[in-house]
Amino acid sequence: MKLLEVEKKFVIVAYDIVSNKRRRRVMKCLKGMGFHVQRSVFECLLTDDQIRRLKKLLLKEVNAEEDTIRIYVLPEDLKDEVRILGTGEVLEDRPFVVI
Repeated sequence: MKLLEVEKKFVIVAYDIVSNKRRRRVMKCLKGMGFHVQRSVFECLLTDDQIRRLKKLLLKEVNAEEDTIRIYVLPEDLKDEVRILGTGEVLEDRPFVVI
């Protein structure tokens, strides 16, 4: 059986959300897509479709007058260039099989 390989991109999402309620909703969206690496930063490995879906979800949660969400989309191989000073580790994609 050949596994379907889909190109994933290394995505960094940083946010500054004024409202605690909106911030919790944004965090909930992001927890399903990646890993919480700092207070307002997530790292994700996503396909183009997943990135589009995430953007739509986040747009529903933010107040454009008060909040900021920055999404940095990089080729997956650039995650090897991430340097961490202090604790933590770079997100690794784990293989899985859909049954």
